[in-house]
Amino acid sequence: MEKNLNYSALLSSYGALLTDKQAQTLEYYYDEDLSLGEIAENMGISRQGVRDFIKRGEEMLDDYEAKLKLCEKAARIEKAQDALRKIKAVSSGSAIDALADEALEELRGVDI
Repeated sequence: MEKNLNYSALLSSYGALLTDKQAQTLEYYYDEDLSLGEIAENMGISRQGVRDFIKRGEEMLDDYEAKLKLCEKAARIEKAQDALRKIKAVSSGSAIDALADEALEELRGVDI
């Protein structure tokens, strides 16, 4: 299940960099949870062809993430935001609270 979520996130970030058939196959497989047979029928190709598209697409998504690290950066930003929210919860009304607000606002503007 975690692998599926990971590839679904990678597909959201890098799907436009794949061929149309690779992207469509991975969307069917990871986002719509279709079987190889169902995908093969929808796309008019063999089950082996579907498997090849999935395998190559996964390799490309892994390669893009290894080089660009967009999903890793997004996870780090989310973790920082969570930490700032916890700081705000215990420092209500203090100078630290204002700094945490400022940092959260700055993180909202980060474009990944």
